[in-house]
Amino acid sequence: MSTEHGFVEPVSKVKSKMGIQQVLLHLDKETEALLEYLCQQSGKLYNCGIYFARQIFFKTGKLLTGKFDLDFEPTVSKTLLAQSMPSTPMQQTLRSVSEAFKSYKSLRDLFFKGQLHFKPKPPNYLKGSKLFKVAYPNSGGQKPKLIDGKLRFSLGLTVKRWFGVKEFFLPMPTNINFCKVKEFTILPKNGAFYLELSYEVEAVIAELDFSQALSIDLGTADNLAACVDTNGNSLLVDARAMKAMNQLWNKKVATRKANKSENYWDKWLDKVTRKRNHQMRDGINKAAKIIINHCLKYGIGNLVIGWNEGFKSNANMGRLNNQKFVQMPLGKLKDRLKQLCELHGIKFQETEEAYTSKASYLDGDSLPEFGKKPDGWKAVP
Repeated sequence: MSTEHGFVEPVSKVKSKMGIQQVLLHLDKETEALLEYLCQQSGKLYNCGIYFARQIFFKTGKLLTGKFDLDFEPTVSKTLLAQSMPSTPMQQTLRSVSEAFKSYKSLRDLFFKGQLHFKPKPPNYLKGSKLFKVAYPNSGGQKPKLIDGKLRFSLGLTVKRWFGVKEFFLPMPTNINFCKVKEFTILPKNGAFYLELSYEVEAVIAELDFSQALSIDLGTADNLAACVDTNGNSLLVDARAMKAMNQLWNKKVATRKANKSENYWDKWLDKVTRKRNHQMRDGINKAAKIIINHCLKYGIGNLVIGWNEGFKSNANMGRLNNQKFVQMPLGKLKDRLKQLCELHGIKFQETEEAYTSKASYLDGDSLPEFGKKPDGWKAVP
């Protein structure tokens, strides 16, 4: 199909995408103790796996990046520590170690090619509470079961023999089909536990004109995003409410930690931080939805976002403005926009914009990447 603006793709269904939903758990003391035990054992196992993988890398130069490396998984899984968890979550924890080293290998390759501005470090051990996630895939012998609207999780034979408990139950969200969930993950965050559900979402492509584009400038003044499309429409996403919430959180933390050590933390700080994180995530999700809805309303097929690696770390706008800008989760907004673009068939493009404020489009100035200015390049006076 074609229009006066260019080629338009019709509405059609495409391959399923993965969606994620997190639910804050309100637990009784017994269930909370069980989850804390599992996350502690998972954290110890993760650190054990990290130790083996680091030693192999330091001594042989080999990176364990496979799903289950033959030199690694049996050695760790035979330990008493690994047996203190159900076998399926144990394997998922060890897989997280492999995934961490796989990411490190990718960053390392980019660094050696000169495409990364910093030298990556090998994955390190968990610090602080040392609690780590516990994942149950919705397949296999130990997969969760849905019983009377609640999820039943198995604790395995070893835990049953040690503590006399063989299972625990968590609520199942009513807005998700149990059969479409691929994995259930128990996440310890900010002194609380969350249930994360990874599930299939059927993507639908709307009618889009791929000759049109929406450009986004993130973190401008009191706006989360400033958007302009090729049809001449503009859109501002206000960030003042989010910045006010973030500023209030900073004041509460500073007041609570007054006359205490820099590393001081308590349950009350966990609680206010958890609330602040929920507010930030809610604001980011709503902002991303507003931008994507604009693209769908006008049939815009391309979304271009300006992004400079490390631009927050080099921010120098004064203490208060730095606080407002640096603590805004702009990276999460970019990631959320990318996810929604994939879901709706919009082409997502990330572009470097180090010299956009110094170049003139009307004068035909080129826009080199940061650190790659050609000889003789000058900004327009």
